[in-house]
Amino acid sequence: MSTTIVTDSTAYLPEGFAERHGVRVVPLHVAVDGRSRLDGVDFGPAELAAALGEHRRVTTSRPTPGELAEVYRSALAQGAEGIVSVHLSRDLSGTWEAARLAAEEVDPSRIRVVDSRATGMGLGFAALAACAAGGDAARAEEAAVAAAARVRMFFCVETLDHLRRGGRIGAAAALVGTALAVKPLLHVDDGRIVPLEKVRTMGRAIGRLVDLAASAAGSGPVGLAVHHLAAPERAAELATLLDERLPGSTGCLISEVGAVIGAHTGPGVLGVVVLPGGVS
Repeated sequence: MSTTIVTDSTAYLPEGFAERHGVRVVPLHVAVDGRSRLDGVDFGPAELAAALGEHRRVTTSRPTPGELAEVYRSALAQGAEGIVSVHLSRDLSGTWEAARLAAEEVDPSRIRVVDSRATGMGLGFAALAACAAGGDAARAEEAAVAAAARVRMFFCVETLDHLRRGGRIGAAAALVGTALAVKPLLHVDDGRIVPLEKVRTMGRAIGRLVDLAASAAGSGPVGLAVHHLAAPERAAELATLLDERLPGSTGCLISEVGAVIGAHTGPGVLGVVVLPGGVS
C-alpha cells in the first residue's frame, strides 16, 4: 500500500531530508510588518534574524485548511492510497486543527492526522518514523504516535521576551528575572512550553542541555538533533558534545529553525531533541 507522509514547515528537517524520504512539507505563514511570506519557502532563518535585529514586527499563522486540502488531493491523485499528516502541537498552533478540517473535507477514510505534541525535530522524528514504518497507513500512524511519545525536547533562549510576546510560555513567565546573565532553560511537556531551571551563562546552559539529553536518552540507540537560530558555532559545539557523551548516537543532526519557531524564541536559541530508540 502506498502512503504519503505530510508534515509542516516547523519540523525543520535538515536540508534534503524531505526529498529523500518523500515527505510533503506544508509551509506555515509569516508576516513581517504585515507583508505575508511562507516559512521556509521565501522567508528563512537569515531573513528572520535580520528582521528581528531591525525590530520589525514578525507574526505567524497556520496554513489554511484549503492549502492542506490541496496537498492531500494532489497526493491522492498521484496514487497514494493513504495519507498520514503529522503536525506540531495543537497547543502551540492551529495547524493540527486545519489539517483535521482538510482531512474531513477531502477523504477522512484515507487521511490520518497526528498531533506530535512537539515541534522542530520532535515533529520531524515522528514524520520520519512514519516513513520508516512502510506503506501501510495504520502502521505509519502508529509509528508516528509512538515516536512522538518518546521524544524529549530541551532548549535555552537568550531572553524570554519573544516567547512572552507571542503568548507561548504560559507558566514559563515565572522564570523572568532581572539579572541579564540569566539564561532560561525550558522544555516541551505534553505539547506545551514549560520552564525547567535558570543558569547564569550560555556555557553552563550548553552543559545542562548535554546532561538533560544524556538522562533522557538512556543507554541504547538514540536519535539526536540540535536546533539553533543565528548560532551555528554554538550548535556545532553542542552537537559534538552530544555525540561524545551519548554512545548510542548515530550522528547528531543540526538544523537552523525558521521563522515560525524563531520568531517566538529569538536569535541565539539553542535546543536539543532526543528520540530514545531512534527512528526504527
